[in-house]
Amino acid sequence: MLDKTALTLAIIGALNWGCVGIFRFDLVAWLCGGQASILARIIYTVVALAGIWCISLLFRDESETMTEASA
Repeated sequence: MLDKTALTLAIIGALNWGCVGIFRFDLVAWLCGGQASILARIIYTVVALAGIWCISLLFRDESETMTEASA
C-alpha cells in the first residue's frame, strides 16, 4: 500500500514538473497560492519523500516484488 501511494505521489510530482518544463506553469503553486505558501511547501515535501521512498523500489529483490504484487 505504501509503495503504491508513494508511486502515485511521485507520478503527480513528475506531471507537475512536466507542466513547469513545458508550459512554465506550476500547478501546485497555482492551487496553493504560490510556491512560498505553507501548503505548497508541505505538498512539495511529501512528494519529495515519496520520490525518495520509490528509490527503494529499484533495489528490491524481484521475488519480493512479485510476492507483494500477487497479494
